[in-house]
Amino acid sequence: MRKNNSIASPASPPCLLFTSYVALACAVSAPLLLSAAPLLSTNLPPISPALPDASFSVIRVFGALALVLGLFLGGVWIFKNWQRVTLHRGRASQLQIVEMKSLGGKHALYVVGYQQQRLLLACSPGGVSLVSHLPAEDAMPVASQAVGGENFMQALQNAVQAKAG
Repeated sequence: MRKNNSIASPASPPCLLFTSYVALACAVSAPLLLSAAPLLSTNLPPISPALPDASFSVIRVFGALALVLGLFLGGVWIFKNWQRVTLHRGRASQLQIVEMKSLGGKHALYVVGYQQQRLLLACSPGGVSLVSHLPAEDAMPVASQAVGGENFMQALQNAVQAKAG
């Protein structure tokens, strides 16, 4: 049997045509791609093989953290103590503990002054109770205003006698 070489297969002409188009496209675009390669490489950042020194960055991060924590804690302190801050800017406190005497254990006597009044208070684990009203500071003689244990004891005895009698 003899082969018929005169009949061309129908797939061969389009295949040759496609191959020629690809070859032509490569021939035309190759010089364009080669000339554009230096332009593409200049737009890329340089690649450094070693990492930069990070110690300054770590110091900045911890410094910023310390600053933020300090501001936060300062704000919390001001929020909690706002009344104390505003009271001390204004007038002086009128309520004062003039004198205190411990009686042992958890018992104590306090002389408390408010404006022109003076009170003798007893403090115990059961609570605080009023023992007596004391005369105002201005009404007391100058000799009894001296600092000392006798004046307190005298005031206590006078208050107890006045309450009993």
